[in-house]
Amino acid sequence: MSIDPATAPTSARRSKLREALRDRGLDALLVTDLLNIRYLTGFTGSNAALLVSAADETDAEDHTVISTDGRYLVQVAEQVPDLRAEIARASGRKLLELALASGIGKLGFESHVVTVDQHAVWSDAADGIVFVRTPHIVEELREVKDESEIELLRRACAVADRALADLVQRGGLRPGRTEREVGRELESLMFDHGADGISFETIVAAGANSAIPHHRPTGAVLQSGDFVKLDFGAQVGGYHSDMTRTYVLERAASWQRDLYDLVARAQAAGCAALAPGVDVGSVDSSARAVIDDAGYGDLFLHGLGHGVGLEIHEAPGIGKLGTGTLLRGAVVTVEPGVYLSGRGGVRIEDTLVVREQEPELLTLTSKDLAIV
Repeated sequence: MSIDPATAPTSARRSKLREALRDRGLDALLVTDLLNIRYLTGFTGSNAALLVSAADETDAEDHTVISTDGRYLVQVAEQVPDLRAEIARASGRKLLELALASGIGKLGFESHVVTVDQHAVWSDAADGIVFVRTPHIVEELREVKDESEIELLRRACAVADRALADLVQRGGLRPGRTEREVGRELESLMFDHGADGISFETIVAAGANSAIPHHRPTGAVLQSGDFVKLDFGAQVGGYHSDMTRTYVLERAASWQRDLYDLVARAQAAGCAALAPGVDVGSVDSSARAVIDDAGYGDLFLHGLGHGVGLEIHEAPGIGKLGTGTLLRGAVVTVEPGVYLSGRGGVRIEDTLVVREQEPELLTLTSKDLAIV
């Protein structure tokens, strides 16, 4: 049977999931996390459950069922044409009934998502099924992006790049404006360039506020000589971009140039360390050592980066306490920063794909010190 190119990526993801289920001796998995359902099927509604059979590939899709309520009758048919759909308000309960009727013995469930009360209801409703905790089994697959996902991430990064370029070119970063005004304009420009949404509340931090890693924009007025730190991202097709650039307004003092150069060197070292099989802790160390050697180690207040995808923060976490190794196809941020309380701070952040030879840079805005 030929495979529809539109559904091939999600079909391939379900095949990988089945391998993981069989490795654990499970008959099926009940997926209730909506982002994981989107990843496995393409469905974007607000109510759904998915029963993924672990049967051999010849039978598996026939026994894999998505359920949603009547509001999404048309949507589920359009977005998930390759799976059987059951319409029921209590979607999880409906799929448990099907699992029980089909003789499923061991059923995995997302124990990091399902509440204790929900589990108790399910157990009563499906007496005879053995429920097996399978936390993060889908998220582990999501850590490695396929090329269709990377293309959406590439597009999301391009939207953010173009929006920032517009903001700077039209004089949006200038003394007299407030942090809130800059943030709102940057978000509006992302929508103008094709964003479906923003990745998170845009950070605009000027002057002393730039020394606060996750400062929320206020009515603070930008002034000549300020550092202005912009941390922002766009969503395209559900996938997030993440980028930070730090500018100086009109004139840069020598301490600002030195601080910027230090963070830029640390960021370059972190990017260069990205490769399949490399321990995430050593990636963090590569960048952190540059800052430590300059005597600012205590002022690098957070981890070096994180995975990006359907969520803005995904596995892997790249930090001093991070565990595991980078996988080929992971998409991560590299974002060192140094923050001088009461004076200002610098963070430089990119989104990159871990490739076999060298990482692919998705956020292309220049990282040279820009005085605007």
